[in-house]
Amino acid sequence: MTAATQAGAPLWVSIEGINGVGKTSAARATAAALGTRGVLLDELTDQANDTLPGKVIAALSGNGDLFLRTGHPVVETLALLALQVRKSERLAGRDLTGVDVIIEDRGMDSVAVYQAAILCAEHPRQPAQELARRILSDAHRWCGLPDATVLLTGDPAVCTQRFANRIGRRIAPADVALIEEIDRLYRAIAVDNPERFVLLDVADLSPQETAEALGRTVNALMDRQATPVMKGKAA
Repeated sequence: MTAATQAGAPLWVSIEGINGVGKTSAARATAAALGTRGVLLDELTDQANDTLPGKVIAALSGNGDLFLRTGHPVVETLALLALQVRKSERLAGRDLTGVDVIIEDRGMDSVAVYQAAILCAEHPRQPAQELARRILSDAHRWCGLPDATVLLTGDPAVCTQRFANRIGRRIAPADVALIEEIDRLYRAIAVDNPERFVLLDVADLSPQETAEALGRTVNALMDRQATPVMKGKAA
């Protein structure tokens, strides 16, 4: 069950994509344009260090790894899943009167795709796509998945270079390959879940154009939710 299947609940839209695709800037711009009609849920890695999620992320990133790898991928996966469940539970306790849409900067799909790629690198006999499916299935036992997931896509090489420029670090070849695998997995999961995923190609767009395109997509999803599904012919 997704969030909007509950009567009166805001539409829950997760914004996904590989590092450097422009996801966070576009999500923040879209939420800002919506004003009080929208609520932005920051990415787990952007949580303040004095919060529980921030402390967990700080522990996972203590050795400086770009993908929160500590050498214990199963534990990392369970920790990230737990933080996502906690995010959902805390949101359920908020007063969302007047809120039409929740914009989530990365959600369960990120955990499934990134951790499946990492787990598969550690256990190559396990197909990464099947691992991602299993992680999502396990997550769904504890909380709803997004009503819609907007997957921003672009050229992985260009996105990786943007990511490297942003963090001021060279991306190791093994991590470049990991990002390419994550991009492949995202697209495969989107094919598996066409009722939930919307692909938005932003390869040739500027950051402002990406934000505008995402804003149009989110508004279209909101309009679709607000429009009753008509069955049969009109009288």
